[in-house]
Amino acid sequence: MSKRALCMGINNYPGTHMDLSGCVNDANDWAAELAARGFAVSKLLDSQATKAAMVNAIQSVIGGAVSGDVVVITYSGHGTYVPDTNGDEVDGLDEALCPYDLQTGGEALVDDEINTLFSARKAGVRLLLISDSCHSGTVTRAAAPDPDADDAPRPRFMPMGNWLPADKLPQGISGQPLTTVPVISGVSPFAGALSRMLGDLLLAGCKEGPNNFSYDARIGGRPCGAFTYYALKALKTLPATATYAQWHAAINPGSLPSASYPQSPQIFGSADARKRQIFT
Repeated sequence: MSKRALCMGINNYPGTHMDLSGCVNDANDWAAELAARGFAVSKLLDSQATKAAMVNAIQSVIGGAVSGDVVVITYSGHGTYVPDTNGDEVDGLDEALCPYDLQTGGEALVDDEINTLFSARKAGVRLLLISDSCHSGTVTRAAAPDPDADDAPRPRFMPMGNWLPADKLPQGISGQPLTTVPVISGVSPFAGALSRMLGDLLLAGCKEGPNNFSYDARIGGRPCGAFTYYALKALKTLPATATYAQWHAAINPGSLPSASYPQSPQIFGSADARKRQIFT
């Protein structure tokens, strides 16, 4: 069995006024932990994490794995929505990850694309997805950051209005771009690519549905994702034989939600997969 990992962290989103602070630290922290546990790790940080580079890196880490291998993919950055083009979403929106060139390149990495990437893997490959990003919110354009509020927790969600041109936004009956869009699902972009049958697992920083956020935080004076910080902290307290279910329980309700970070991390996958020993 070989172990392969891809860790992605994006703080800078040129042209959006929605930069984050802790995502690169998250990716480096996950990479260090996974390397110490025997994983061959690759990273995409900030300007490295264009959409094309993310697609290529996912193809590489997935495509190089064979039956019995473990693949871990972590993502820290903004989540967003795009108008659904193939009619498979009840609310007319596709969930998506935000690459570095989201605004300059004009494309998010949508759940349908991620599903295609993951579907190409060989049988018997065990996949763990770790997402420290938001997957709910509205199309409303977010205000520029308050320069006096550097330490305030910020949701890792990118409104469509901050990167899509008006003619690409959903339109109302009047033909005008909508300022808000009802969110029905609000699942992680990784959720659609998850295969319970193949034993995949997803650890997500927050609940599904409207107004549930993963927060960009500052803990001990260092920027990070609140979920990533407490997930790694919990992991270090667990015995080597601990299961994914035990890890999740150590995070939620062990550390989150908290007064400062009101988010409830979730675990998605089959009962058998949740009982599997961590990183096996």
